[in-house]
Amino acid sequence: MAKNKVEINGINTSSLNVLTHDEMVNLFIDYSNGIMSAKEKLIKGNLKLVLSILRKYQNKCDNLDDLFQVGVVGLIKAIDNFDVSIGVRFSTYAVFMIDGEIKRYIRDNSSLRISRSVKELSYSIINYREEYLNTNGVYPSNEEVCSYFNISEYELYNSLNSLNKPVSIFEPIYND
Repeated sequence: MAKNKVEINGINTSSLNVLTHDEMVNLFIDYSNGIMSAKEKLIKGNLKLVLSILRKYQNKCDNLDDLFQVGVVGLIKAIDNFDVSIGVRFSTYAVFMIDGEIKRYIRDNSSLRISRSVKELSYSIINYREEYLNTNGVYPSNEEVCSYFNISEYELYNSLNSLNKPVSIFEPIYND
């Protein structure tokens, strides 16, 4: 057994190959000329990139196999859309595609769906409160926050509560 062997989806990650920049450029040229085997080599040669991105999501998802598959989908999208003539390294481009695909999966497959606009409002409220605190030395009142964002108190509480993780109905309320 290899020292750093990790298996995801039946793939021994310690035996994955990594492509050099020149190999990757040649494979992209082949792929753009219609050689489909080049795409498979590009995918296999960049699986470690997906794994490196997965490290930051280890505690956010129960099943890393699922995230790995989603990351590979992002990798394939990056391969399909990458243009060698721009002069950017593939990894620079692919990281954002892979990361975005994983974030989208986590956001869309949570147990409770909250609209993006509500979450954006809650983050804006938090940023406003911090700026107000830094400027005035105290937090703004709820009325001031509602007035600034032109929202009702219900919308204020609703948006801020949207950031809380859901709790099971079977979770005990009291410790005793």
